[in-house]
Amino acid sequence: MNNQTRIISILSDGAFHSGEELGKTLGISRTGIWMAIKKLSTYGLDLHSVRGKGYRFAHAVELLDSTKILRSIEASTRNKISNLDVFLQLESTNAYLMGKVNSDIDKANVCFAEMQTAGRGRRGRKWISPFGGNIYMSILRHFSSDPQMLGGLGLALSVAIIRTLQDFGINDVKLKWPNDVIWQKRKLAGTLVEMVAESTGPCRVVMGIGFNADLSNSVSHQIDQPWVDLKTILGEVPSRNQLAGKLLQQLFNAITQFEQSGLSMFAEEWRRYDAYSGNHVSLLLPKDKISGICEGIDNMGALLVRVADGQIQKFTSGEISLRG
Repeated sequence: MNNQTRIISILSDGAFHSGEELGKTLGISRTGIWMAIKKLSTYGLDLHSVRGKGYRFAHAVELLDSTKILRSIEASTRNKISNLDVFLQLESTNAYLMGKVNSDIDKANVCFAEMQTAGRGRRGRKWISPFGGNIYMSILRHFSSDPQMLGGLGLALSVAIIRTLQDFGINDVKLKWPNDVIWQKRKLAGTLVEMVAESTGPCRVVMGIGFNADLSNSVSHQIDQPWVDLKTILGEVPSRNQLAGKLLQQLFNAITQFEQSGLSMFAEEWRRYDAYSGNHVSLLLPKDKISGICEGIDNMGALLVRVADGQIQKFTSGEISLRG
């Protein structure tokens, strides 16, 4: 555990701690404390410094803890994980795992980050990732399936997020094709699935999840779409480690089901939460825009749109929006 992590752990109670106290506890000089505090300021933390009192966070911070997360999932799921790492900061959890190679292809690699400096969504969009409030995580897993059969995996993961929210008593959440989880027309979470099809052997897949738990208003101006977080919905934020554990368990349940039966296990459930079915929509494609009536998804996860001539067209990519 580095000095930044140790200081955050001490300050996480929201009380003042003097530089002298921190130095004695950590066994480093006051200058070392000052340098570590200066580094923490780059994370965007609301850190207060008062002469004669010391340092404190404006609000208590619960850091993610790999031991607590693993303890909160089923033993059978723990046995499917080779490594679970928590980082203070990464460019992107997906990018980190895309650069990893599992020594045991029968098990998964999992990573969480307290902050992402280059978090990514679909179509190259930036996922705003401030420190210590939300869940940023990725799973690296090998699949023996043909890559074409994995097209609906992101939809299955979205259903897993819905199931996690139901564990917390939230039942009025909807899904926006292909990867957004929304509440009252505002984005709450999203998935990003990236894969590398090997010339021989299984397909390497990284599944990323971004989940707004407590999204600071200080970064709201950077977000280019309506958003919401768990704190707004529930009035408080549950334990982040509990949330991470429940989410991880549901994701692994969904991955196992998907491996056994593909999207067929999830298609009807996904349709129940479809926010756009029956609506006039526009589908934005790289070089075109299609308008029509959204008819939901087929059993492979493709979007169905009834266009002007009454024909139903299938789409496997694009961005959907309500037509004005």
